[in-house]
Amino acid sequence: MHACRTSTTFLTMTTFKDFNDLLLELVKIFEEKTQLKVESDLESNIIKIFGENIDSLSKAKNGLDDITELAYTVAEHHPYWNLLYQCAQISRTILDKWKDDLSKEELEEIEWSIKELEHSCKKLKEKFD
Repeated sequence: MHACRTSTTFLTMTTFKDFNDLLLELVKIFEEKTQLKVESDLESNIIKIFGENIDSLSKAKNGLDDITELAYTVAEHHPYWNLLYQCAQISRTILDKWKDDLSKEELEEIEWSIKELEHSCKKLKEKFD
């Protein structure tokens, strides 16, 4: 049995880094039974824990979910919203079909998104004219 910091440690934690350090101790205990990967971005207050069966495609889809959430959250309130949204839509279609062929309909959806990107870029460029 491994010793982990006592619960009083939780009461004295004051920063996200403290939490991260304690979490890494806990992960070490579980690493003996399963493969875990931890990615920490302390500057952004983000910690991601991946299980033993994670692959690059799954990680990419997970990251894209974060991008899509941002696109939905800002909606049309940000001038770059449609650029982000259309890129996310194209990326989602590609990642979903990564191991398969894209259908004609999916390629047409990608082309439509590209046209939307071009239209958004044109609107943004008009600010310079």
